[in-house]
Amino acid sequence: MSKTITVFGSSQPKPGEKDYITAYKLGRILGEINYKVCSGGYQGIMDAVSKGAKDMGSEAIGVTVDIYGAKPSEHLTEHIECHSLFERLETLLNKGDGYIILPGGTGTMLELALVWEYLNKGLMPLKPVACLGGMWTRIVAEMDIRMEQEERETGLIRCYNTIEECAEFVCSKLDNG
Repeated sequence: MSKTITVFGSSQPKPGEKDYITAYKLGRILGEINYKVCSGGYQGIMDAVSKGAKDMGSEAIGVTVDIYGAKPSEHLTEHIECHSLFERLETLLNKGDGYIILPGGTGTMLELALVWEYLNKGLMPLKPVACLGGMWTRIVAEMDIRMEQEERETGLIRCYNTIEECAEFVCSKLDNG
């Protein structure tokens, strides 16, 4: 049975921009090895990763919420409509066997924080999480210092510099898990 990677990231990147191209490549990488992708279902990184997976013949699940008034990605193979932000977040968490966090703003940070909190408090089984880029590296390093001070588990979130490294980490954990 195919596993699903939930990908979080900004809705802002446009086709042709660096972050959009990166997300599209990630979708292709995951789709090529028959992983499904799940995202927030709108534009930007969500659209790009969905397009990449779909172009490789894989599934692209989008989880939207009617509060944004935004247009869902045309590349979704499955569209789940939620009625609240909290329902959407819970669905995104539950759909993922693993998570990859790409560049984003406060919404992406909320999604990362929620995954981390669920892992930290044992509210869901341990799942692999990989973040792309320097912004997340700095945030995760600071939080791991705090987790160590609180005598909590560190290293729950891994940071990498390339999408290939992110995909390799998450998929290897799931394939060997």
